[in-house]
Amino acid sequence: MFFTCGPNEAMVVSGFCRSPPVMVAGGRVLVIPCLQKIQRISLNTLTLPVRSEKVYTRHGVPISVTGIAQVKIQGQNKEMLAAACQMFLGKSESEIGQIALETLEGHQRAIMAHMTVEEIYKDRQKFSDQVFRVASSDLVNMGISVVSYTLKDVHDEQDYLRSLGKGRTAQVQRDARVGEAEAKRDAGIREARARQEQVSAQLLSEEATARAQRDFQVAQAECDGAVSARRATAELAFQLQAARSQQAIAAQRGEVALVERAQRVQLQEQEVGRRRQELEATVRKPAEAERYRLERLAEAQRTQVLLQAEAEAETLKVTGAARAAAVASRARAEAAAAAAKAEAFGQFQDAAVVDLVLQRLPQVAEAVAQPLLGTRRVTLVGGSGAVGVAKIPSEILDLVTRLPGAVGALARGSQVTPTEPEGGTGATETSQNSPKVSLSATPQ
Repeated sequence: MFFTCGPNEAMVVSGFCRSPPVMVAGGRVLVIPCLQKIQRISLNTLTLPVRSEKVYTRHGVPISVTGIAQVKIQGQNKEMLAAACQMFLGKSESEIGQIALETLEGHQRAIMAHMTVEEIYKDRQKFSDQVFRVASSDLVNMGISVVSYTLKDVHDEQDYLRSLGKGRTAQVQRDARVGEAEAKRDAGIREARARQEQVSAQLLSEEATARAQRDFQVAQAECDGAVSARRATAELAFQLQAARSQQAIAAQRGEVALVERAQRVQLQEQEVGRRRQELEATVRKPAEAERYRLERLAEAQRTQVLLQAEAEAETLKVTGAARAAAVASRARAEAAAAAAKAEAFGQFQDAAVVDLVLQRLPQVAEAVAQPLLGTRRVTLVGGSGAVGVAKIPSEILDLVTRLPGAVGALARGSQVTPTEPEGGTGATETSQNSPKVSLSATPQ
């Protein structure tokens, strides 16, 4: 089983296979239970108040001394640790401290007996060093080292120390009074010298003050003259500078006026430019845009008209060609029909003509009588025989009776040329000796 301890503690393992015992300061060790035994010893520092009451010194004066000692078991030195384990193993810290305290007190009493009160009181460091040296050499054999020793207090009940202080106090007081008297004497002498020096310094100061005042007045007068001259010069210079400043101000005002005028002109030019741009933006540009739009519209319309004209021309061309082809075909057909009719007329001769005339005669009579349907006024001109309304039927009958002869003449190759009267519609010239009949028809 393993056991551990801190740096302020030491372990001693004894028993089976542990001869001599193993000492471990601040570490760990393996212990076999029932066969080995482990013990601990403290390495803490102990603070011991060493008091020696009513110890007689070398001159037989009893005094009491109190010191403070710091002791501890040295764990780094194996020999000292072994000695401490032999003497103090199994004891508590208080028991170890009591043993060390009694040892220190004994050495302190022994040293006090070999020294006088004055030596102990006046040279405390010497007393502390002797106690530390003697006690250390004795405690080392026990495994204890003295870390430090300090003398804390020295007192007695016979007022011996106070009596020693009284003589010194009286001597100090005497020296103090002598020193005070000498200081007062020196102070009086120095005060007299200081007063004399003060009077001399005061006289010298007054003399220097008078001389300085005189020099001041002279300098003041000179300064006043110079100041007056400078003031007059300054006033003239001020007036001159004021005039120059007025001129400069007037010139600056003129320049400012010119600059303002130029700025106004520039502002007016900018306003004119702005208005021109505004007019261009609000009037000219829209007008140009409108003109451009109208031009584009006119161009588009012209293009449309041209395209329509070209389309119509092409249509007319195509239609004309078609119509020409149709007319040519119809003409060829009519020519063929006319040739067939001529051939038929040639074969049948008069019988065919008479048949054609008889077929067309009602239509001719209807065409001749058609203008008379809307006649409102009849004017008869010239001729012999019957006149008036009675003449009209005979004229119509005469015209109708002449038609077969005219048709026969046409069939035989004769030519009959009808002429239209100059005065109106429905007048026909029949012969040179027949009376002229003028019919004027107004549609009802």
